[in-house]
Amino acid sequence: MNLQGLIVCRNLLNEEVFGGIADRFEISARLVEKAEQIGLSGNLYRAYLIYLLAHEPNLISTSIEQRGGKIGDNLREIFKHDIEILLPIFRGEVLGDTKFINGYEPTVKNKNESFIELNRRLENVGDAAEITYTFMEHYKRYGYGDIATYRAFRWDKNLIGVRHFESILLNDLIGYAHQKELLIGNTTAFIDGKPANNVLLVGARGTGKSSSVKALVNEFYSSGLRLVQITKPQLKNLPEIMEALRKFLSKHFIIFMDDLSFEESEAEYKYLKSAIEGGVESRPENVLIYATSNRRHLIRETWRDRSEEHEEIYRDDSTNETISLSDRFGLIIHYYSPTQAEYLEIIRSMLKKNGIELDEENLRLEGLRWEMTHSGRNGRTAQQFVNHFLGQR
Repeated sequence: MNLQGLIVCRNLLNEEVFGGIADRFEISARLVEKAEQIGLSGNLYRAYLIYLLAHEPNLISTSIEQRGGKIGDNLREIFKHDIEILLPIFRGEVLGDTKFINGYEPTVKNKNESFIELNRRLENVGDAAEITYTFMEHYKRYGYGDIATYRAFRWDKNLIGVRHFESILLNDLIGYAHQKELLIGNTTAFIDGKPANNVLLVGARGTGKSSSVKALVNEFYSSGLRLVQITKPQLKNLPEIMEALRKFLSKHFIIFMDDLSFEESEAEYKYLKSAIEGGVESRPENVLIYATSNRRHLIRETWRDRSEEHEEIYRDDSTNETISLSDRFGLIIHYYSPTQAEYLEIIRSMLKKNGIELDEENLRLEGLRWEMTHSGRNGRTAQQFVNHFLGQR
């Protein structure tokens, strides 16, 4: 095939498989290597082309991201022109000279949800217009590259995908129906482009605050929601992080800070205050901040702060400074320790998911005995009991 006519997909020519190798056995070797690395199957010419268009940036995918899903008519027509050139590969008409790459099955198939869906949608498309539309919808919904591949990211001078993100769902969290309702309502409004608040989840340890946020990302991944977890020392990098996320306007990001609290001597909280509200540069519309904490006001308070003998002349100013950070979270959700009945129900539900049902008396005796010798009554303690119980069977 002659791919020299490509315009917006011209980066394909940098791939030796499509643009630089003449020896058919060398091409086969490269394709098999890619298939095993990525988990490609079927006709490897076609599979690798789909993978490259889905993951490597091109003018179409980057324009859709930067313009919130919009693209000009001329650019769409140029993309269709490129797809017409590539059409024989999409139709499986370009076959390898060896039998191995025409119906290949890798040792481990690619399990990425967005890539699987894209391949499924491309199975029955016939012409360039349909393929063009399918890719554009894929870019709008999932993005490209790591943004399409990963649900969660960490920050290390750039976005780094989290390969093994916890697969928890909201239905896996027993109880806290009202808290989950508030979280879902705020997050769906955010995804739909409606006004939404930054969220502070406050409460006792082990009650599922962090798990609730992680579950949100799993629930709304296909709607364009992604998570970026940062640490307290990285708060000074918030302007840089926000600017990086501003480039992906068709996606929505939760910047997540887990178990957040500050001592009076720590100045990092001022970076967070500025990022939420008060900085010169506005927060991107596609970014919200969710944080969990065991402290209602995030900054440690003492009785001395409320004492009339406080050394500061304007004591109210000091108090306002302490609570002003948490006040900038428009939605504060409280997670309380479960009652004894709720604690036992959590254990019962977890055991049932593993095919085990204890009678009422044994459940009560074993669950409460575990609670008394551990860190109190909460969801984490219940999970630890279930792990121990299953491990001893």
